[in-house]
Amino acid sequence: MGLCLHGKRKRAGGKREGRGDPGEYSLSSPSLGRLNASMLPRPSDLIPHRPPFLFIDEVLELDDQHALCARTFRADEPFYAGHYPGNPLTPGVLLCEAVFQAGAVFLTHRLKSQGGSAADSTPVLCRIEEAKFKGMVLPGDRVTIEARPTETLQQFHFMAGTVRKDGKAVLTLRYALALIPKSA
Repeated sequence: MGLCLHGKRKRAGGKREGRGDPGEYSLSSPSLGRLNASMLPRPSDLIPHRPPFLFIDEVLELDDQHALCARTFRADEPFYAGHYPGNPLTPGVLLCEAVFQAGAVFLTHRLKSQGGSAADSTPVLCRIEEAKFKGMVLPGDRVTIEARPTETLQQFHFMAGTVRKDGKAVLTLRYALALIPKSA
């Protein structure tokens, strides 16, 4: 069973079971540790980003295969005033940043579950490949952001990401993050 952080459980086949009282069961994954509903992480519990540069509102799912997060782009966000005034559009670079932050959520949680300390390192972007924009995100749109690991070479973590709106991909990309030790 995967770890699902929005009150649903995943069965082995990947299908979600219905919502129930989150207190009825604990959410766990053998490789990522055990969480229960009262211990659900907020993005700010896992990554150093803060408003106005935090582009994840909540973590929906987190297991050893992926992180699934969500973000609602509010109409009053300051970047809309200058990005196509009169016809605001969410900047693609900010959608990419949301994917990078979802990847950092995944990596930080994995590090903690393996006994490491996220306080000792910072997730840093070191590569972007094949970013494909397939749709627009407008003020008021809610998107889901998924990050999946593909390969790890020493401290470099290669990942794939997707942003979806209404279930359809609006951005896909591949990227790499490095967990860099903090200097003293």
